[in-house]
Amino acid sequence: MRSPHTETQALSADQQYQALLDVSEAIVSHRDVSALLHELADRLHQVVRFDYLGLQLHEAASNTLRTRVLEPPETTAPPSTRIEDIPSGLVWQTQRPLIISSISRETRWPGLSKRVAPYGVQSACYLPLTTARRRMGVLTFACKKLDAYAEAELEFLQLVANQVAVAVENALAFQEIEALKDKLHEEKTYLEEEVRTEHNFGEIVGESPALRRLLKHVETVAPTGSTVLIHGETGTGKELVARAIHDLSPRRDHTFIKLNCAAIPTGLLESELFGHEKGAFTGAIGQKAGRFELAHQGTLFLDEVGDIPLELQPKLLRVLQEQEFERLGSARTIRVDVRLVAATNRDLARMVADGQFRSDLYYRLNVFPLLLPPLRERPDDIPRLVRHFAQRFAQRMGRRIETIPSDVMEALVQYPWPGNIRELQNVVERAVILSPGPSLQIPLGEYQPPAEQAPPATAEAVTLADAERDHIVGVLHETGWVVGGPKGAASRLGMRRSTLQWKMKKLGISRPA
Repeated sequence: MRSPHTETQALSADQQYQALLDVSEAIVSHRDVSALLHELADRLHQVVRFDYLGLQLHEAASNTLRTRVLEPPETTAPPSTRIEDIPSGLVWQTQRPLIISSISRETRWPGLSKRVAPYGVQSACYLPLTTARRRMGVLTFACKKLDAYAEAELEFLQLVANQVAVAVENALAFQEIEALKDKLHEEKTYLEEEVRTEHNFGEIVGESPALRRLLKHVETVAPTGSTVLIHGETGTGKELVARAIHDLSPRRDHTFIKLNCAAIPTGLLESELFGHEKGAFTGAIGQKAGRFELAHQGTLFLDEVGDIPLELQPKLLRVLQEQEFERLGSARTIRVDVRLVAATNRDLARMVADGQFRSDLYYRLNVFPLLLPPLRERPDDIPRLVRHFAQRFAQRMGRRIETIPSDVMEALVQYPWPGNIRELQNVVERAVILSPGPSLQIPLGEYQPPAEQAPPATAEAVTLADAERDHIVGVLHETGWVVGGPKGAASRLGMRRSTLQWKMKKLGISRPA
């Protein structure tokens, strides 16, 4: 340990001023309390006699003084002490410095001598740490010699303590700011995650339990890259769900390509999907890239996939399995990396049974089925959707829709909406056009559900277990019911032979006689 200055009171005014400058320099250079005090200890050794330097901060909740740091650093001390048990407590209460010339003769704190005996401390000086804003704690100089501190030194030592108080307050404030920044960052991350997982699904609007379940499944499957088949009636928002899957996937920075298979003439659908070369057919005046090429490294959304003709389905199956195809009129094989999301309002399982859709293509598409609930099963979402569409169309048309009468809203909620959200959107747009004032008006008579009219039948829900069973059966058919081996079903499905056998037993799958 370095030798302390022998006569602190003999320092000149210039030396004291320089010492205070050194303390101020330490204040500027440190924001951590422990590092600050160790730096101060190095500086103060030159002007103040001490063997130990302690800092105690007041804990309001327990009314104790907690030791934050000590010099030398290997010294141990109780983390917190009751105010009445230590001299620092008196200094805290009175806000006056205290000098104890001989700890062994001190009687006000009977346990003090015993506590400091292992360190050989004989005398000490306690100084209040106080700033213009608050009382903070006590700074303690302790020495192994008797009578190490004198009253004449107190003015200078208190100036030092005042500097230390400012430094400690700044360091603690910085720590609090950093803690608040970390907390805000965590909250921001959490809220962003909440927004992403709960609400940021494009323009999907609603909070009903049925929709929440659907969006939870979307969140689950989106990052996987698996093929998704969206079942739902016309107008339920299948494209919005497909976009949400893309936006929540690792492919979000690449293209999202869509194609409505029912809107393309049968003779042109193959060209739209796979492209063509110049002269491939009458009217092919140039080379054209198909949708699979455009969606490379992105997502391809095939809407109304049930309308793909039987003669084109083998080529679609091949591109899904092998990720390769040839353009019309070309023998060159093109490889792509495309994630497929398909949608249909038709019962593909029944179409397979009727021979209208290939079973192997169905199994390939139906890896992860999603069933969109029709609007009549989401009545709680209708008011939210009505307000959403009303504000959108009013803003677009430069109008103001401020209120929606309760009878209007009740009629809209009770209506079965055979055209689902698309029909509701069109109705609200027409209502905004026809409303003369700030209140949304609709002809109520048109939206009273007939008492005898039963709501349209919903597509039969496909459970995850059914989808898994169909997929496994499809792969087993493709492999001739070979379970193991490099070309067996287990290898294709990416699982162990024993796992596949267990799943077959669980799902009741057995080889046909």
